[in-house]
Amino acid sequence: MKTRHFLTIADLGRDEVATMLERALELKTLKRQGVRPPILRHKTLAMIFEKSSTRTRVSFETAMADGGGSAIFLSSSDSQLGRGEPPEDTARVLSEMVDVIMVRTYEQDVVDCYAEYATVPVINGLTNQYHPCQVLTDILTFFEVRGDIRGATVAWIGDGNNMCNSYINAAELMGFNLRVASPIGYEPTVPLGRNITLIDDPRSAADGADLVVTDSWVSMGQESEKIQREKAFLPYQVDSKIMGLAASDALFMHCLPAHRGQEVAADIIDHPNSLVWQEAGNRLHMQKALLEFLIAQNSKNSV
Repeated sequence: MKTRHFLTIADLGRDEVATMLERALELKTLKRQGVRPPILRHKTLAMIFEKSSTRTRVSFETAMADGGGSAIFLSSSDSQLGRGEPPEDTARVLSEMVDVIMVRTYEQDVVDCYAEYATVPVINGLTNQYHPCQVLTDILTFFEVRGDIRGATVAWIGDGNNMCNSYINAAELMGFNLRVASPIGYEPTVPLGRNITLIDDPRSAADGADLVVTDSWVSMGQESEKIQREKAFLPYQVDSKIMGLAASDALFMHCLPAHRGQEVAADIIDHPNSLVWQEAGNRLHMQKALLEFLIAQNSKNSV
């Protein structure tokens, strides 16, 4: 059987996600009790970073350490990646040495190439097109606070970027309603499902929403567009007026790092209904559950 990879949310089934959510919360509870099951014992994760990171690196590295395994950090500056070794060759080599490969890079084609040639699971740690690990964690955070996200209304306000694309994938898989409010010219780049609405008015998107989500206006590699983007996105700042249109108990999420006073007002990110710190911490527990799942699936496939 083929090796299971996690390149987009669509690589998982709804029941598989539900099982992982439960497992992630179980692992979180155990860690708080001082118990760290050796679920990744003797396993090694290779982490390829072509884009810098805080949360992705720390969560994956800590997940491996907590589970009794180890993680190896690889960047272009300290490996043969910087000398032009192609992804297909790196994938083949690493498959002989490690149990999982995580790639954080620019183009989706690169991580897809690793998956094509690797014989161990490949995880998309972020590309310009998708950020599935983060959205999986957002679903976990909602589940932890409110329960099943099926049937809930989520408002995405801002850039139709990698996070937005992964939310679109997740809405179709998990059965929640997604409203995407982006300026003209900054819409998402993936097909929209039946339960997804694309509009250009953030107020309409937020109306009655159970969860409001946003992201930075200027992502890595878009620095030259900074002035243009800030002007286009100014009406899309998530502030008290926007949140006031959402449900009275609406939650707020942001994958971080956040720019207070730009995509989100300071009083919103620090509001009691803001889950950004819980969301960030949950990357660790979701990563553990994901790694455990993929390694177990690969073990089954190799029998």
